[in-house]
Amino acid sequence: MATMGQLYRLAAEYNTRTKVDSRSNSRWGNGCALSVPAEVIVILLDIESTTTPIAFVKDILFPYIKDNVKEYLQTHWEEEECQQGVNLLRKQAEEDSHLDGAVPIPAASGNAVDDMQRMIQAVVVNECWQISLDRKTTVLKHLQGHMWRAAFKSGSMKAELFEDVVPAVRKWREVGMKVYIYSSGSVEAQKLLFGHSTEGDILELVDGQFGTEIGHKVESESYRKIASSVGCSINNNLFLTDVTRDASAAEEADMHVAVVVRPGNVGSTDDEKTYFSLITSFSELYPPSST
Repeated sequence: MATMGQLYRLAAEYNTRTKVDSRSNSRWGNGCALSVPAEVIVILLDIESTTTPIAFVKDILFPYIKDNVKEYLQTHWEEEECQQGVNLLRKQAEEDSHLDGAVPIPAASGNAVDDMQRMIQAVVVNECWQISLDRKTTVLKHLQGHMWRAAFKSGSMKAELFEDVVPAVRKWREVGMKVYIYSSGSVEAQKLLFGHSTEGDILELVDGQFGTEIGHKVESESYRKIASSVGCSINNNLFLTDVTRDASAAEEADMHVAVVVRPGNVGSTDDEKTYFSLITSFSELYPPSST
């Protein structure tokens, strides 16, 4: 069976021989300004290392969860929203019981005070375990979203964006393109990021958000569902992401893709650099009507 690297190489060689890219026009290339294919009317954006620096995610967002989850649970324990999150996490823990290091969430025993302390400690350890594995479970994102909401709304945290993001999005929208977000983070977390950013509240620039509820980013079917949800054909969409594995899944669904190269993100292999269209800034993308 051919490896992914071999497949990239074969595809690149084929395109070189035929001088044809069946899904892109001749201006799509690497390391230069790119003209968005004429049929594209929707730009689908990843967040981490695409719109937002990886340092903000790794050095601020996730450490905040680990440092504050215990205090958050103690403060909000009696609230229905908090209890719902704990119950969902307990079910997830049961599903994870076969995994090495999995942490179960105990059920209530009847002693309210002891139960609260035991459950809170278990939730804290479970959350830290999942974060250490970089897991993207919907349940994990659910509780994290609640915590980030409190931090963003209090003004103690603002989401960082690359400086090219907002000007580019405004330009795309001016020519009639729609902009959606697709991230492994929850939809609520996405709204918090764009509603409390260093550029202010820019939610009005986003037409909608998608999280793991619609499917994981490594699954091609997720991109077909997104296209159906926004009401257009799959090849009317352009997905911008820093993750080549996600880009491959989108492309397998026949969605246009470009890989965004940002400071601090995981580097692409030589085969991936040859195969995918690469950009280092949103300003390198030119909508069809602006060329």
